[in-house]
Amino acid sequence: MSTTTGAIGTFTFRPLDPLRDAGILHGWVTHPKAAFWMMQDAGLEDVERAYRDIAADEHHHALLGLHDGVPAFLMEKYDPAHRELVGLYEARPGDVGMHFLVAPAQTPVHGFTRAVLTAVMAHLFEDPATRRVVVEPDVRNTAVHTLNEAVGFVPEREIRKPEKTALLSLCTRERFEKAVAA
Repeated sequence: MSTTTGAIGTFTFRPLDPLRDAGILHGWVTHPKAAFWMMQDAGLEDVERAYRDIAADEHHHALLGLHDGVPAFLMEKYDPAHRELVGLYEARPGDVGMHFLVAPAQTPVHGFTRAVLTAVMAHLFEDPATRRVVVEPDVRNTAVHTLNEAVGFVPEREIRKPEKTALLSLCTRERFEKAVAA
C-alpha cells in the first residue's frame, strides 16, 4: 500500500475486493457524473462481476483509493500491450495504462480531483519499471483532458475503440515530475 500526503490530505491505495467493495463502487459508477465510465445502467451484480473479472486478469488491476482512510476513488491499471489498446498504438516496454474515477462528493473540495490524479500518477511511477502512463479518455471528456495535461500528459491522437472515440495521451516520468514541480 503506497501513501501520498499533500495539502488536501493523505491518499492511500489498497487492492479492490470485488465482493466487499461492489456496493460502494456501484454508487460511484452509476452516478450521473460518471457518465464516461459507461456503467450508468449497471446493477450491483454487474459491477461485482466486472471487478471479479479484473481481479482474475493478470494484465488488469483495480485499486481502491482512500482519502484520509475513507474510500474516495478508484484506480485501474492495465498492460496496454495486452488490454484496452491492443492494435491501437505501439506499446513500449514500461507502458502502463490507467483509468481513474473520483467518488461523487456532497461537498466538493477545490483541487481534490487533481490531487487524486497526482497521487495516482505518483503511485504508478513508484514502480521503477513504469516509464510512461497511457490513457484513452473519451474525446468529449474535456475536463479530464485538462486534468491530464496538468500532470504532464501530452495528447498523441484520437483513436477509435469499440465503445468510444478516445484521445490517446501519454505521460513520461520526466513530464510528470516537471508538471508537479511547477
